[in-house]
Amino acid sequence: MRTVAYVGQHTLETPEAEPTPPGAGQVRIRVAYVGLCGTDLHIVHGNMDARVDLPLVFGHEMSGTIESVGEGVDGWAVGDLVTVMPLDWDGTCPACLAGNTHICQNLDFIGIDSPGALQELWNVPAHTLVRMPEGIALDAAALVEPVAVAVHDVRRSELAPGDRAVVIGGGPIGVLIATVARHFGAEVAVIELDPARRAQIEDLGFATIDPRETDQVAWVEEWTGGAGADVVFEVSGAAAAVLGATSLAKVRGTLVVVAIHPTPREIDLQRVFWRELRILGARVYQRPDFETAVELIADGVIPTDLMITRVVPMEETQAAFADLEAGRAMKILVGVEGSSATEAAGAERSEVPA
Repeated sequence: MRTVAYVGQHTLETPEAEPTPPGAGQVRIRVAYVGLCGTDLHIVHGNMDARVDLPLVFGHEMSGTIESVGEGVDGWAVGDLVTVMPLDWDGTCPACLAGNTHICQNLDFIGIDSPGALQELWNVPAHTLVRMPEGIALDAAALVEPVAVAVHDVRRSELAPGDRAVVIGGGPIGVLIATVARHFGAEVAVIELDPARRAQIEDLGFATIDPRETDQVAWVEEWTGGAGADVVFEVSGAAAAVLGATSLAKVRGTLVVVAIHPTPREIDLQRVFWRELRILGARVYQRPDFETAVELIADGVIPTDLMITRVVPMEETQAAFADLEAGRAMKILVGVEGSSATEAAGAERSEVPA
């Protein structure tokens, strides 16, 4: 079977591998689509070389159908449409015992710490499966994982209907956070540098700010009647954005750190003190976040046509990362199930710069 593997030195290869039958408690998925994300980009950049085992078949945003079922698996059948919540926890560490299994202290993030979805046939623990409703498109189903990230981020913020939220960074996760926050009843503005992305975000009905042309603090103060934002989501990963984020929040407002920051960042703790701000980390998701994400996609709340810029075959994965890094795409899916399906899906989408 075909795979895509990171082999180090910023390099991907497409080696063949021999499929193995699912073990006890596992299912084997015939993978349809895999989404490429910022975490995968960190892997390819080599930022996670100390963590991953090479060669690594990566990928964790996916959709597919069950191809076979291992011993002891109940409730699942061949042909079921699924995605995977790619977290496997030990259940014994202090975090797990406190009920925080999703951030287990010995967490196996499948697709990073163990083989991921960029292979035609993928064995996973049955408990990681998430069922897709009939009629949902396979390409849209591959967006469930990033939507679950956004749902978790918004829930973590404790955002309430009528709140005003600022999202710093209008990439895929930023757009999804803005969409989920609005669905939960907030008014949302997005800070984004790239004009093409701002245009897309405005088409979705969100206010946007270019901080190079507009004083973002003054804009937010005017927008909120001098109060400041109830919630600020830092999604960009930029040092300057982190430093300025606290200036956007109201008294006792909340700053949610969503982006992965590869190095420590400077933050305005004086502002945190002065306004009694709350700073929260938001990492991965929990099962209810996935269930909500499935509902949002099935109900058409998520703008999947905007999110998916195009679909590429497995052999073009390296080039797809170059486009993502250069900002030439919002979300690229790898069509794993075959070139004909990939070409058909790709032909349905326009090449809109993101």
